[in-house]
Amino acid sequence: MPYFDAASAAPLHPVARQALLAALDEGWADPARLYREGRRARLLLDAAREAAAEAVGCRPDELVFTPSGTRAVHSGVSGALAGRRRAGGRLVVSAVEHSSVLHAGEAHAAAGGTVTEVPVGRTGAVDPEVFAAELGEGTALACLQTANHEVGTEQPVAEVAEACRAAGVPLLVDAAQSLGWGPVPAGWSLLAASAHKWGGPAGVGLLAVRKGVRFAPQGPSDERESGRAPGFENLPAIVAAAASLRAVRAEAVAEGARLRGLVDRIRARVPELVPDVEVVGDPVRRLPHLVTFSCLYVDGETLLSELDREEFSVSSGSSCTSSTLTPSHVLRAMGVLSEGNVRVSLPAGTREADVDRFLAVLPGVVASVRERLGAAPVAAEPALAEELVVDALGKRCPIPVIELAKVIGSVRVGGTVTVLSDDAAARLDIPAWCEMRGQEYVGEGPSPQGAPAYVVRRTA
Repeated sequence: MPYFDAASAAPLHPVARQALLAALDEGWADPARLYREGRRARLLLDAAREAAAEAVGCRPDELVFTPSGTRAVHSGVSGALAGRRRAGGRLVVSAVEHSSVLHAGEAHAAAGGTVTEVPVGRTGAVDPEVFAAELGEGTALACLQTANHEVGTEQPVAEVAEACRAAGVPLLVDAAQSLGWGPVPAGWSLLAASAHKWGGPAGVGLLAVRKGVRFAPQGPSDERESGRAPGFENLPAIVAAAASLRAVRAEAVAEGARLRGLVDRIRARVPELVPDVEVVGDPVRRLPHLVTFSCLYVDGETLLSELDREEFSVSSGSSCTSSTLTPSHVLRAMGVLSEGNVRVSLPAGTREADVDRFLAVLPGVVASVRERLGAAPVAAEPALAEELVVDALGKRCPIPVIELAKVIGSVRVGGTVTVLSDDAAARLDIPAWCEMRGQEYVGEGPSPQGAPAYVVRRTA
C-alpha cells in the first residue's frame, strides 16, 4: 500500500532500525554514571550529539535532545522569551507556523505577552521586508519555519535572519520538515526539529541554542541535557535518530532530485486530469517531496477515505476532515481553496509506478465523490434573475459552494448570488471559487439570520 504521508511521519529508515537495535544492547545504562556501562552509554550519547550537531550546523554543546519536536519548540520559545524578558514581551511569528509554535504563542499571550503574526502571500511565504518591519522595539523573539509542513513552501530564512540580526532579535527556526533534506541557512539563533520527520524514531527532538543567546529554561531544573530537557535520555532512540539523520543527508541530493521529478509530474498532471483543481504552494521554492492540491465540490474526509480504499495513504488540511470544521490555518492564511484538500508527501524510495497509479485512480475517485454530493453541472434557467439567495445554513463544505455553482447560471451577467453560510470554510472557499471560475467576489456582510452572507456577482 503506497504511503504518501511522509510529512506527518516518515517510515523508519533502515539505518535507524539497525542503530536502534544495537543501542538497545549497548546503550541501556545511565550515561551520567562513571562505571563501565555508564561510560559506554555516555560515548554513544556524545557520538550521537556530535553527528546531529554536524547536520544542524552548530557546536555539540549547543544541542540537546528532547522528548519530541513539539517539546523542542515549546522549550525553545519559552526559554528564549524568559531569557530576554528585559528586552520586551513581544513574540513575532509567521501566520503559517506549525501548531506547536502557535500554541507556544498562545501560552505567552495568556501570561501577558503579545504575539504578532506576519501574513503570507498565496504561495505561503512571508515577505522578508514585511517580517523585518515587525521587529520593532520590545520584540524578544521571532519564529520562522524553514519550510511549510502543509504546502511545502520554503521560507526566506536567510533574509529574515539577516533582518533579525540587524534588529538584535534572536530567530528560532522550526526545521522539522527540511532538516533531512539539507543544511539550514545560516543566521538562526535557535533551531528545533523532530526525528520522525526524517525517518528516525518517534519521541526524539532536537533543540539547538547558539552560544551568546540569552536563554532561561523554564520549569523545574534538571542536571541532564544542560537543564533544557529534563528526564532520563532515551538513548537507543537518540542514537537511531542521529544515525538516520546522517544517512538521509547522504542520500538527500540524489533522492531529492528523483522525488522532485515525481512531484513535478503530480503538480502538472492533476490539473489536467481533474477539473476544478487548485495546486497550492510555491512551484519552485519548495520541499522536493511534497505537493498539495484542493478540489472544488469535494468533501475532504470522503476523498481521503476513498483514496484509502484504493490503498493510498494521504493527508489533508481541509476543514471537511476536521472535527472543528475549521479550515487549516495555513490554507486560511494563504487565502486558497480549502475544500477537497489533499497533501501528498512522498517518502524516500517511492516508486514511479505508485505515482502513476495514483494519477490513474485520482480522477475517478474525485468524480465519484462529486457525483455523490450532487455536484453535476446544472443547465441555466431560461428566465434570468437579477439576484438570488442561497440558504446554506447548517450545511458543511463543500455544499455551500456546490449550491452556488448550481445557481450562478440563473442570474444575468451583472446579477448577484448571496450565499448564507455558517461554515467557516465558506469564507475561504467562496472567494477561491470565484477566482477559479472567473466570477467576482463582492464581499461578506451580515444576514438577517445573523450568519455571514457572501455576495458573488456573475461576470461570465
